Order: sequence, then C-alpha cells, then structure tokens
Amino acid sequence: MVAIKDINDRSREIFRGIVETYLETGEPVGSRYLSRHLGVDLSAASIRNVMSDLESLGLLFSPHTSAGRIPTDAGLRMFVDGLLQVGILSEDEQSQIETQITQSNQGAGSVEDALREASMLLSGLSRCAGLVLAPKTESRLKHVEFVPMDARRALVVMVTEDGSVENRVIDLPQGLPPSALQEATNFLNAKLRGLSVADARRRLQAEIEQTRREISELTSRIVEEGFATWSGAGAPASGPDALLSRSLIVTGQSRLLDDVTAMEDLERVRLLFEELENKTDVVQLLGLAEEAEGVKLFIGSETKLFGLSGSSVVVKPFRDQDRQIVGVIGVIGPTRLNYARIIPMVDYTAGVVSRLLSRGPLS
Repeated sequence: MVAIKDINDRSREIFRGIVETYLETGEPVGSRYLSRHLGVDLSAASIRNVMSDLESLGLLFSPHTSAGRIPTDAGLRMFVDGLLQVGILSEDEQSQIETQITQSNQGAGSVEDALREASMLLSGLSRCAGLVLAPKTESRLKHVEFVPMDARRALVVMVTEDGSVENRVIDLPQGLPPSALQEATNFLNAKLRGLSVADARRRLQAEIEQTRREISELTSRIVEEGFATWSGAGAPASGPDALLSRSLIVTGQSRLLDDVTAMEDLERVRLLFEELENKTDVVQLLGLAEEAEGVKLFIGSETKLFGLSGSSVVVKPFRDQDRQIVGVIGVIGPTRLNYARIIPMVDYTAGVVSRLLSRGPLS
C-alpha cells in the first residue's frame, strides 16, 4: 500500500483537507470547495488532477455519480497513521470519566457493573456503541461435594449461589479411607463457601501447609486434586475457547441511528446490528486487540466482520491487579469517526478501568 512519505506536500495537503472535511460533514468533497477553503493557491482544475491521482492510488473514491471524493478505508488508515493529530482530553472530561466509573461501583458494584458503566459512558461521549470484552463474572460458591463413583474415581460437584451446578471427575489415591471424601467435603464448605472459584483457589494455595495440618495427608491430596479441576474451569488460558469464555458487553447501539440521513445509512446500521449479533466473530476480533500495547483501530474492510457495514472499531486493552491484560474496551461506529477525539477518550477510559481493577477484585 502507498505510504504517506510517497505523496508530495501538495497532494498530502489536499488529501488531508478531503479527509478532515469528510469526517466532519460525511459528504463527498469537491474541488471547488477545496479551492475556496483549503488555503492553497491552486485552481479547482489543478485540485481535480491531484484528486484523480489520489484516487488512482486507492486513497479516494467517488460515490455514485458525485464529482466529490471521499476517502477509502485504505485512505482513512493512511490518514490515521500518518496525518492525524490526536487531541487531548480536557481536565473536565478526564474528571467526568473517572468520577462516573468509580462512583458507580461504590458499594455493591461488580466488575461487570464497572465495565458496563464504562462502556455506556464511552457510548455517550462518542455517540457510538460501546464495546467491552471481559472475563465473565464468577459466581460465588455455595456448596462443594465429593461423591464416590468407584474405588478409584469420585465426582466433584460444585454448586454456586446463582444456582448453576457443574461436575468434574477426579482420580482417587490408593488406600483412601471411606471417610476421606466426606472430610474433604466438610473442609471445603467450611473454608470456601461464599468465595469465587478464583478467590477460593488463591486461599487454598496460600494456606496449603495449614490445610495439611487440619486434615489427613490423603484427604489433603483429594482437596488439592478436586479443586485443581476447577482452576480456570470454563476459561481456557489460550485459543478460541479462551476468547469465547469471555463476556461481551455492547451498549448504546441506538446511538448509531442518531446521524442516519439516508436509506443507505440505515442499511449500513442494519448490517452493523447483524454483525454485532455474531458474538463469536466479534469476540475473536476484539481478542486480537489484546496483543496491542496501546489503542488499536480496525477500519472498515480491514476486517471481514465489519467490512459490509463500513464500520470502525477503536479499542484498548485493560489490565487487572496483577498487570495482566484481561480484556479490551472501546467503541464501534461508522468509519466517519472523530478519531482525533475518540482515540484519547478510549485510551483514558481503559486506563481508568485498569486502575480500578488494580485495587483488587470488586465485590
């Protein structure tokens, strides 16, 4: 693809003027408009020649029979990467983002509550739809039980406070007395009831020596083996299954209808709604953004998923208290986004979420 350095200064200035005008108005930009407003000493005919050259490079195209041009997805990518001057959020905007996300989670707020609030806030500020890919909220343990199946195997049954029940089969050590399974059941329920699986696992690991002093060696082995089967249960460490175990939060879809002025705009939004319904593809796309250190942009046809609707995604990863990337947050809207404003907005919001999570798991 052509690079910004391959374009001379005059062509670059005209290209910048076309893209900035299009992002502001959503309308094709003509040579006559540019000759009057661009501030360059060029005739409309000279500007048309430059526009034609830019079109041949795949950076502009002429919709319908209009004499004006709009940027292609490749043109938008070159503009964002090489010409965009990213803005800075004001102190008032930073304070609004931080206050709204933090205050909404005082008291009984959960991680998902915090992320949903952050997504809704981004949606409102950007006039787009908000997106969050995050770990699923874990329910708290209500009851754990070891049920014998035969001499060498047992079923570990875990019941959570939301009423869900899951089972795992474990192997039993030789010489296990019949009372050991009941002892393991009593021990876990006394120690771990009311905790999430992740918190329960951390407590067991922290108290492993104390565990061995409170119950027999064989029973301790059953406890460790049984609970190990739940380590990351439903949340694989990597691969497609790891992504699909995430929670996808989409807010503010109705805002995408705010600027609809023509039937083609309505069709574009309809296609975007359909694309957002395909959770598997959306989650996998957002999972790619977790490999980025900063803000990640997917523009239009750069992704198969949002190519039909002509949409752009602006997202950034956020981290937990261990500084591990655990999800991404951002917005989705038409390719005609105010990138200079939305990029720092997403960047700052992801930072607020990371700081919130760094204080430890929310209740």
